[in-house]
Amino acid sequence: MRRILHLDMDAFFAAVEEKLNPALGGMPVIIGARDPRSRGVVSTASYAARRYGVHSGMPLKTAFQLCPLGIFLPVNYDAYIRESRAFKKILHSISPQVEEAGIDEAYIDISEMPEEATQLGRRIKESIRQELALTCSIGIAPNKLLAKIASDFQKPDGLTIVSAVEVPNFLAPLSVRKLIGVGPKSEARLKKMGIATVEQLREVPIETLVEAFGFSYGEYLYAISRGIDDRPLITHWEPKSISRETTFQRDVGDWQIIARTLAELTKEVVQELKEQQQRAKTVTLKIRFADFTTITRAKTLEMPLDEEEPLRKAAFACLKRVELRQRVRLLGVRVGNFATHEGTDTPAMMVPQN
Repeated sequence: MRRILHLDMDAFFAAVEEKLNPALGGMPVIIGARDPRSRGVVSTASYAARRYGVHSGMPLKTAFQLCPLGIFLPVNYDAYIRESRAFKKILHSISPQVEEAGIDEAYIDISEMPEEATQLGRRIKESIRQELALTCSIGIAPNKLLAKIASDFQKPDGLTIVSAVEVPNFLAPLSVRKLIGVGPKSEARLKKMGIATVEQLREVPIETLVEAFGFSYGEYLYAISRGIDDRPLITHWEPKSISRETTFQRDVGDWQIIARTLAELTKEVVQELKEQQQRAKTVTLKIRFADFTTITRAKTLEMPLDEEEPLRKAAFACLKRVELRQRVRLLGVRVGNFATHEGTDTPAMMVPQN
C-alpha cells in the first residue's frame, strides 16, 4: 500500500517576512510590490490579508482596494530560497524519497517507513516549527493527487490523513475545481454539463467525458474522480529552460530602455545558467505590447554556451526581428535546449497539458 505525504508551507512568502520582522505577525501582509498602485500581481498574502478577499494571482491594485491598510512588500526571493532549502533539508533527513514540487511544497514517499502516519506527520511539523519557526500543512494519502488535496484540507497548520477505504467519501462532496488539473475553463464546461462535485463527475460514463474533452483529458477526468493516480515521485529532474521577465511600471517606447533591460535580464539568466552548470543552445525573446499582444522570437546557436556575450547577442538578434510599433509592456528572455558541462544533453521533462 502506497503512502504519499504532501507538505505545503503555510502562506510561505508572508510567513518568511513575519519571521524576519516579528512585528508583522497577525498583520495583513501582501507580497508583490511595495507600491500597491504598481503593475503586478499578489505572490502571497498572509491569512490576515486573505480575510479581506486577497489571494495569490490577484492584481495588486485590486488587493489594495480590498485591503487598503495592508502591508505591501516586494518579493524577497533570496530569503524565500534560503527557507525553502532549510525545510527541504529536514525532509531529506527523514527520507531520500523526496520530490521537490516547488519552492514551498514537496512530496515524500513514506510507504516503507514503519512509523504511523499521524505520528510521522506531527514529527515533521514539529521539526519545521522548532528549527525554522514556520508552520506547514500536511496531507497523507495513497497517491500524490489525494495527498495534495488533503494538505489543503485544514490549512493553516493542518494534518489530514486519507486511507484507501476513505477515498470515495473524501472526494465525493468536493468541488471539481479541487481536482489537480481542473482549471477554470474545464470547471465551466463541466458546470454546463451539470457537474459541480466530484461525486457528480464520477457518475458520468467515460465515453461521455472522452466525447466532451477528448481521449486523453476525458480519461484523466474519469481516473481522478475515482482518486486514481499512479504517478511516481520524481526525486531528480533537470530544468528545461531558465527565464527572466519584467513588466514595466509604464509602457516603454524608448529603445535604449528596452535594450538596457534586455541586457540585464540576459545577464541574470546567464548567472543562473552558470550556477546550474548548464549550457544553452536556444535563446528566446518575449515581448508583450501595450495592447497585450504577445510575440516571441527565438535563435538557435551552433553550439551550447554559458557565456554572456554570445547569448546577449542572440537575444538582441531576436529583438531586431521585432517591429516596435507600440510601446512595450513586458519584456522577457529565456534560454533552453540545454547540455551539461560534460557534454550530455539534458533530457526533456514531460509536462502534462490540460
